[in-house]
Amino acid sequence: MWSLVWPWMLLALPLPLLVRKLVPPVVGTQDAGLRVPSFRGFAVLSDRSEVEQLLNWRLMIAVAAWILLVVAAARPEKIGEELEMPVSGRNLMLAVDLSGSMDAKDFVLGSRRVDRLTATKAVAVDFISRREGDRIGLILFGERAYLQVPLTLDRQTVSALLLEAFIGLAGEKTAIGDAITLAVKRIHDQGSDGGEQVLILLTDGANTAGAVEPLKAAELAQQIGLKIYTIGIGAEEMEVSSITGGTRRVNPAADLDEATLTTIAQVTGGRYFRAKDTAGLQEIYRLLDEMVPVAEPESGFRPVTPLYYWPLGGSFVLALFLASMNLLAGWKLARAGRNYAGET
Repeated sequence: MWSLVWPWMLLALPLPLLVRKLVPPVVGTQDAGLRVPSFRGFAVLSDRSEVEQLLNWRLMIAVAAWILLVVAAARPEKIGEELEMPVSGRNLMLAVDLSGSMDAKDFVLGSRRVDRLTATKAVAVDFISRREGDRIGLILFGERAYLQVPLTLDRQTVSALLLEAFIGLAGEKTAIGDAITLAVKRIHDQGSDGGEQVLILLTDGANTAGAVEPLKAAELAQQIGLKIYTIGIGAEEMEVSSITGGTRRVNPAADLDEATLTTIAQVTGGRYFRAKDTAGLQEIYRLLDEMVPVAEPESGFRPVTPLYYWPLGGSFVLALFLASMNLLAGWKLARAGRNYAGET
């Protein structure tokens, strides 16, 4: 569909005619006569039909240039087909623990035993792919917290950089408080625009590093309306080989501080989840999809392509052509004058 942003600009089309009718012509002084023995030197002007034809062409080009200029001023544009564009306005930050304890191989993915980070990546990437309409950011933390991806609608980039993360990238310890504080800062700087603010924090340990205590960071998050969902990851029981050659059962998640994670979630209006295996982790992210639903497609969005530069460019080209014709006519007249002067 085609439309004009400022259709009232078309009222300017008859403006040159109004100027011609209403503005009085310029009265010039009477030119002195010039006696010449013959009209041979002015043969270029002797053919009235050729002169009139030239004037008609110039007038037509000038009219076309004016019409294109007025159409360009009316801002023509092409409106595309209606699209469904889900935009939730939600800021969703993911904070993933990369400390040394995430190397524990107490999860099963498919038919093989994998470390906690590998299982987290597989489940989180699938979760990210479903978050159409959310602005997603990624924080990686260990002994320090880093903003790996700022808030963006580019889910593919978030997934790719999460897959590239590795254990120990941010240090061996766990700075939960610093990760939350960094999320608070980035969301505050980004601006909420009235949308929901969510942080999903996944860790397998307790806060053992960083400058900010987790509960203090949770209070800061609560002040800006950041809701935190915490996920504690790690199996409760696992068989390991003993020095005597047999096996013994251990709790690989003994260092997990569930009390602090639960309090963080409660202070900010979120919820704490416990992921003991890959299936449990998948179920948690499924529940998060239900609790923080993806935006429904909103109809009514139509892509708009501006087209004003086409008539504007055409008017400019015609104006250049008209100026060239004027220069050519002047050059021919001057040449005819020089020829006549040379003959006399």
